[in-house]
Parts: sequence; structure tokens; C-alpha cells
Amino acid sequence: MKLLAITSCPNGIAHTYMAAENLQKAADKLGIEMKVETQGSIGVENQFTDEDIRQADGIIIAADKSVDKSRFVGKKLIAVGVQEGIRNPETLIKQMVRGEAPVYQGQGGSEGTPAKQTGAKQQNAFYRHLMSGVSYMIPFIVVGGLLIAIALSIGGVPTPGGLQIPEDSFWKTIEKLGAASFTFMVPVLAGFIAFSIADRPGLAPGIIGGYIAANGSFYGSEAGAGFIGGIIAGFLAGYVALWIKKWKVPKAINPIMPIIIIPVLSSLIVGLAFIYLLGGPIAQVFESLTSWLASMQGASSILLALILGAMISFDMGGPVNKVAFMFGSAMIAEGNYQIMGPIAVAICIPPIGLGLATFLFKRKFHDAERESGKAAFTMGLFGITEGAIPFASQDPLRVIPSIMVGSMAGSVIAMLGGVGDRVAHGGPIVAVLGAVDNILMFFVAVIVGSIVTALMIKLLKKDQVEPQLVGASAVEEAAPAIETPRPEAVRPASTPVSEVHRPVSKLTDIISLDLIEPSLSASTRDGVIDEMIAKLNVEGVLTSPAEFKQAILKREEESSTGIGMNVAVPHGKSAAVRKPQVVFGIKPEGVDWSSADGSPAKLIFMIAVPAENKGNEHLKILQMLSRKLMDDGFREQLLQVKSKQEAYELLDQVH
Repeated sequence: MKLLAITSCPNGIAHTYMAAENLQKAADKLGIEMKVETQGSIGVENQFTDEDIRQADGIIIAADKSVDKSRFVGKKLIAVGVQEGIRNPETLIKQMVRGEAPVYQGQGGSEGTPAKQTGAKQQNAFYRHLMSGVSYMIPFIVVGGLLIAIALSIGGVPTPGGLQIPEDSFWKTIEKLGAASFTFMVPVLAGFIAFSIADRPGLAPGIIGGYIAANGSFYGSEAGAGFIGGIIAGFLAGYVALWIKKWKVPKAINPIMPIIIIPVLSSLIVGLAFIYLLGGPIAQVFESLTSWLASMQGASSILLALILGAMISFDMGGPVNKVAFMFGSAMIAEGNYQIMGPIAVAICIPPIGLGLATFLFKRKFHDAERESGKAAFTMGLFGITEGAIPFASQDPLRVIPSIMVGSMAGSVIAMLGGVGDRVAHGGPIVAVLGAVDNILMFFVAVIVGSIVTALMIKLLKKDQVEPQLVGASAVEEAAPAIETPRPEAVRPASTPVSEVHRPVSKLTDIISLDLIEPSLSASTRDGVIDEMIAKLNVEGVLTSPAEFKQAILKREEESSTGIGMNVAVPHGKSAAVRKPQVVFGIKPEGVDWSSADGSPAKLIFMIAVPAENKGNEHLKILQMLSRKLMDDGFREQLLQVKSKQEAYELLDQVH
């Protein structure tokens, strides 16, 4: 008999590999051929081939997070929480051998069987679905924005009707290519949100719903519902498709459910909901906003500038943005260029300001965002506000207020400075082409607004990456990894908090004598957690002990990290962690950790990992530690140590 197994836990740090090790050991003991695929923080390892799946007699999934099961249709499948893979691997294998596993028919979607559904876990699922859509949308924003920017820069001509490219120009073709890319932006966003929720049956309804959301002609709106409408459409399509997937239908209909029935019904429900329920009220709100803005001129010009700046940046090319833009365009037709001036400034501030922030405050952004910052800055120069969308989608509560304040500041300066714009477009490109009145104040407004945005980002946004080396000497920067100490008096130096990323080749690269305690004093689980967090804090590993403790307790709520065999591995990913570190403590008499086997935790490893971190060598080491802890002899040796030095030398074997 040949079995396949997949293991995965929420953080992908420890339990993933412990479950893999125990399942493999149990299979070897029972004489069963098994291949285990791990889906941890370092990605998928030992991935199944088509031939593996074809030859497999059954699949065991021990996971607390989403696992794609579509590969296993028609195969016997058992899906349990990751703790079952650690604690009862033989039971799972014997259940498969006895033929007690059901055949997977594809009705369960792509979700694994979570051990426990908590509010926090549901919130993470929402974020995961949203980010799935955003990740697929970003290339369309970049391609569309840059192509339009190039076309406007080279082939654009200022006219009374706006910045335009002659119809017979080659650059008109380039502009159309960019416009086509933008056309797909919202449908792709909605489609892949729905895909993340309901798998392939949700893709078509999501794309159709996103297209309807972006095209107000379906429900009588000139502005449409923009990317916010796309998000709503994506989630609506995904959950409608997921709901239909759960229907009990005759077996004869099962094969056509994912390709006909689910997509057709979901598309109808989502499309009709937008056309008859959601689109109309939204259109009425925007029409009212337009009338209100038209009444705010003269003495209320400063307030008008504040409102226009806020609206332009609020949804970055979405419906609120479009209402303000159309109002400014209408004023141009009436010969009033002083309204479009502040709008032209506000249009470019979000992408320029965010691009500037990624240059000045790199710690606030992870690598991918810093790369996006370059494209956003360029798009801002050509008046394409959509360049800010990737940042706002990932951190709306901090990014949107930041760009709104910056755009409002720029708009007010433009209004006070008498900046006018004779074309329906924004950004420095219109000034370069001579369409702006009072060009000096235009650039002053853009620069000030962009700086304000960047400073707001610095104030509101949390650090995303490890601090860079500050004030350290070249010798410190090039220092080798920690070496194993020889005499008791010699101990490894604590790694400075400000160190840059260094290669990790063994466990003792991320643990020191100061992070080892052979005799923990606390007598409760939470007390031990506090005691170990205090050690991390003393070593300067944490920016906020309280925030890291929340991450640890959140993981414990999902399922206990007491894996049995007198071992507990509390762990958490958090922005409050500066660098990967491990704390090891021994509690000879043990402490209750709600382990499934009822054994008290005597060997406790606390693993701290930054939310965003360069390099993943430490994850490889933690994988090795997790598997090493399944070795009875290794655990017994650890229980016998009497000093920090003994423990350190034993842990140095993990590499």
C-alpha cells in the first residue's frame, strides 16, 4: 500500500514538520510506503507528482489551514487537524488501511479541516482572500498605468477637452493597450477573491460580478462601483458559489456542478444583486455628492479643496474619486479651471507620496512593496492615482488616511495659490505640457502633499522588516555566526538587535546562553510564556512584549502547542519581533499545557519569528528542531541537562 500525506499548520513553523515526522515514522513502523508533503513557511517541500497521486491508495491531510484538495478527486481521503498527525499518526494510517476513509468527490472545496474556527482565524481568512485578489490585480495596474503614462508623455496633446492623443497617432494604440489592461483590473480582483473562497467554480462569477461593478451602465451610474465594488462582488460571488457547492444533489449531477450549475447560478445571483440591489443606491449617492460639490464654491473654496482632495484619494480611481473628477471636468467646460487645479494636484499625490515613503522609510515596507513603490512613483508623475491601490489594499486603515491627509494638504495649497488646470487630467505631466496655470504653486502643492503623505506613513504604519545596521562597525557587520563555546567561562555574545540578515546554519545561530533556562520558575502555562518573553525582551529581540504575547496566545487559541511527550513549542509570527530567535526552558516537574496525551510540558521551546523577514534559513533550522524533538533519545538527553552550557552544546547538534 502507498499513502500520501500533507501536513500544514497556521504559522508553518513547528507543527507542520512534527506531524510529518510522526506520520513518516508510523508508516515505516507499519511497513507502509508513504510520502509526506509539507506546506510550511518556507513553502511546499517534497511536492507530489502526478505519478505519486495516480499510484496512491489514499491521502491523509493533517492541516489547520487551507489545503487544495482538487488533486485528489476520486481518491480515499482523511482530513484532520495537524495535532492529530502529531499525536495519532498510527490511528490515521490504520484507518486508511482498514478502508474506512471516504472517497473524495470534490464537494468539500479547497479548504482543509481546521482544528478550531475562531474569530481571529476567520479574520485571517478574509485577509487571505483579499490578498489573493490583489496579488493578481497588481500586474494589470502596473501594465495599464505605465503604458498610458508613456503614451501621454510622448504623444499627448493638451486640448480644451483634456489631455488627448490624436486618433491617427501610434501612441493612441499604446494608450488603448493600457486602457485594456485597466479594464481587466477590477474583474480580475473580484475573480480571484472568489477563486480563493470557492476554488475554480467561483472564478467566472467573480470576474462577471467585478465587470458589472466596474461598469455603471448596468445600473445607471457614470462612475461605477470601482475597486471597492469589485471587492464586494468578489466576496459575494465566492460565498454564493461556496454555498451552492454545499447543496446535496444526486450523484448524476455532481460532475456538472463545478462547470455549469455553480458558475451559472452564482453569476446570475451576483449580477442581478448588483444591477437591482447594490448598483442603483450607489449611483444615487454619487449623484447627490456631485450636486453637493457644485454648491460649494466662492467663500467655501478652502473647504471645497479639502473635500475634493479627500475624495480623489479615498478610493484612488474608484467611484468617489470619479465623482470629484467629473465635477472638475464639468467646471472646465464652463470655463472654471480653478476647480480642476486642486484635483490635478490631489490625483498624483497618493502614488508619489507612497513611492517617496518607500524610498525614505524602507522599514515600513516589505520587499515587494518597495518594488511597487518605484512603479507607483512613476505612475504618479503621469497622474495615475491607481498606482496607490496595492498599498491601500494591503493596509487600508493606515494608508488611506495618510494619502487623504497628503492630498488634502496639496489641494488647499493649490486652491490658495490659484492653480488652474485646463485639461481633464492631473499630475506633473499636465504641467510639463503647459496645461497648468501658476505652475510654480502647482509643483509646491505636489511636493508638500507628497511629503505630508510620506510623513503620515512613517507615523501610522508599523515596521515591516528587520531594522538595518545602524552605527555598527564593518567588523560587526562581517562577523561570523555564533560559534559553539568550548569552556564554561566562554559564552557566545548576544547578537546585536541592529544586525543585518546573516546566514543561519544551525540552531545555536538563533539561540544563546542568555536564552536558555534549565530551571523555569513559573508554575502555569501563561507564567512560563511571560518568563520566556521576558528573556527575549532583555536581549532586545522584541519591540513590544505585549504584542508578541498576543501572537503567542492567538496561536494557543487555535490549538494547544503542547504536542505531548513532555514537549511544548509555543510560537508566533509578529511585527514586534526584530529577528528570528528561540528560547529554551526546562521545567523538571512539568506544567499543564493541555497536551492531548495529558503529559505535562517539561521541555519548552518558544520560537519568535518576524512577520516579514529576509531569508528563510531559520525556518529550515526550526524544521530540523521540530523533527529532532520526535527523537526519544534527544528528548531524554535534554531532560537530563543541569546547566545552560550543557543544553547549548546539545542544541548545537541541530543543524
